[in-house]
Amino acid sequence: MNAFMLMMGGSGTRFGAERPKQFTLVHDRPLFSYILEKANQIPEINYITVVSHHSWLDYVQEWCRKVVTNVPFHVAGGGDTRSESVFNGLHSLEEVLSPADVVLIHDATHPYLDPDAVRRVAEAASKYGGATVASKNYDTVYRTDQEGFLEKVEPRELIVAGASPEAFRYGDILDIYQNSTPEELQAMTSAGAIALAHDIPMQVIPTSVLNLKITYPPDMELFLQLADHYFFPDHSMD
Repeated sequence: MNAFMLMMGGSGTRFGAERPKQFTLVHDRPLFSYILEKANQIPEINYITVVSHHSWLDYVQEWCRKVVTNVPFHVAGGGDTRSESVFNGLHSLEEVLSPADVVLIHDATHPYLDPDAVRRVAEAASKYGGATVASKNYDTVYRTDQEGFLEKVEPRELIVAGASPEAFRYGDILDIYQNSTPEELQAMTSAGAIALAHDIPMQVIPTSVLNLKITYPPDMELFLQLADHYFFPDHSMD
């Protein structure tokens, strides 16, 4: 069994808008609803849980009822930090998943959901313990020094940019979050980083070159230009 966990518990302070970016309206619908609708259509996803900021729980429930029609879903409240929110989401799945099942953790700031990559990342996590979707680098990759000067060229074939989702055997990742210190969780905001620190192998599953992450207003402007034709081409957003 595979559970898809959509992380959107943040307040979006860096985005600088009136509402967190995951709730930005796109053709009169919140951005996160398109991601959930896409996840709802992927056969390998058997359950969906959404981790939301507490101020938006009712709103998220309403949209889940509209777009999550193929699988059961649950909405959990987020925490004060990213790691606390991930733990809350994992904890909410304890009565749903067995230790050998897979949980796919997807960040709502990544609007692109690649169905083939979802299938492959779930298979890899079941086999190896962990996996992540990532995009390869096509340009020269440099390392800089502390003063901002180029220091060396890195082999670009070994460097990838992390995307979503990251996937793990449920029992392994839950155990790590339950037994890590608050300091450990605070220092590593990525579940993948926490998994690596606890020796869980993470296989890379390549995805599209356009690995857009919405962090600042210009990112949203680019997303809106591409939404109809690239991110959600199967859905009429009129």
